[in-house]
Amino acid sequence: MVESWSDILHEYWVRLVARHPQIRWAKDWGISIASLVSGTGTLFVFRRGIDYFPWFVGYLLLLWLAAVVFARARLALKARGRRVVGLLVDYTIQTLNHGLLLFLLPIYYASTTLTSRNVWFLVLLVGAALLTTIDPWYRAAILRFRWIELFLFGFGLFAALNVAFPLLRVQSSWALHMSGFVSVLALAPVFHRPETAWRPAILQVCSCAVLASILLWPARAWIPPVPLRLARATFARSVAELEPTQPVSEIPAAQLHEWGALACFTSVDAPAGLREPIYHVWRKDGASVARIALSPILGGRLGGFRTYSRKTDLGEGAASLWSVDVLTAHDQLIGRVRLTVTP
Repeated sequence: MVESWSDILHEYWVRLVARHPQIRWAKDWGISIASLVSGTGTLFVFRRGIDYFPWFVGYLLLLWLAAVVFARARLALKARGRRVVGLLVDYTIQTLNHGLLLFLLPIYYASTTLTSRNVWFLVLLVGAALLTTIDPWYRAAILRFRWIELFLFGFGLFAALNVAFPLLRVQSSWALHMSGFVSVLALAPVFHRPETAWRPAILQVCSCAVLASILLWPARAWIPPVPLRLARATFARSVAELEPTQPVSEIPAAQLHEWGALACFTSVDAPAGLREPIYHVWRKDGASVARIALSPILGGRLGGFRTYSRKTDLGEGAASLWSVDVLTAHDQLIGRVRLTVTP
């Protein structure tokens, strides 16, 4: 019955296009518009991001179920000629993945330092969201390179888990490796072939998961430490009652010499219950001059967890550029603040 309805719908569409050629664009762009509308709707519903964590987890499970558990069913449907049903499953997976990527964009944008190398992860996320939006591009890409569909799904799952684990009070650096491991492990049904036993597939996927987790260690500086973000940051003469006194972004060398010391105040937003060690790395003209361990931030503070470091050895009073990198314990960049010292 399903097969006959598929044929009927397909034939009806062919006749409709033949009668009204002006609607031919809907075949290529109709899905793109529907994906954009649904993705924007997802973004609007989840506009408060991590406040909708239970819904977010449910969305992840739905995406995994559609993309992985039904993977073999999709192939069987197409092999038996049920083209319309198979296409509907394909478009459902594409739309769900698109919605997930759109939901993640503002979270990663907030945690990205645009002048650092972790901006490239955000660029990749934007590219993936754009590709899943424009259906002709997406179809052309997966027809030529079948692995792109699997990569987009795995990438979206990894990026989502990297946000989800810190919400469960896992430190962001460890969450990164756990996300890599679990996102590959979730692909186990893809590795399994109907003619083979499950044990080889499980061993294969576990090996790949361990490898992915290991490879993420040298790549950690390229990935934003979501959902941590720098809420406020400034240089100042001093900090009193956890508020900066005489904040500055540019200062004459003579005035800095008169102060004799410089403070860097930062406020970091983090999920409630998360305890995360952070560091201030002071640099002068790009060269590291100090690495200062701060009290671990405690998540859930209104306005972010406020802390600061202070430096008294400022060297000669010549023109220079000071900066402080706010880092996690494993050197993921939360944010950066700069101070220009003029002659």
